[in-house]
Amino acid sequence: MEIDHLVPGAKGGKTEENNLWLACSDCNDSKNDRINGLDTITNETVALFNPRQQIWEEHFVWTNEGDVIIGLTATGRATVEALKLNRQELVIARRRWVGVGWHPPKN
Repeated sequence: MEIDHLVPGAKGGKTEENNLWLACSDCNDSKNDRINGLDTITNETVALFNPRQQIWEEHFVWTNEGDVIIGLTATGRATVEALKLNRQELVIARRRWVGVGWHPPKN
């Protein structure tokens, strides 16, 4: 995990607690300096999910198997795509975590 700026410095984001979040390095690299992404259904550009201001369950759900994240909203879908949240290595890891009872997270 590494510290991610929700609004990147290149877009005027500050290095202060309300703009910082932990992200895996691959997700952070995929996000890069983006704050928006493309919704795969509407083809609209929308803001990416902000975990400091939005509720995960309103934008995402796990598949029944618990290994894939499904975006429920334009923001959710754009975030899944932009951060590549269902890349193969993550899905494989989640399947293993499900098998030992570590996943999906319980609220």
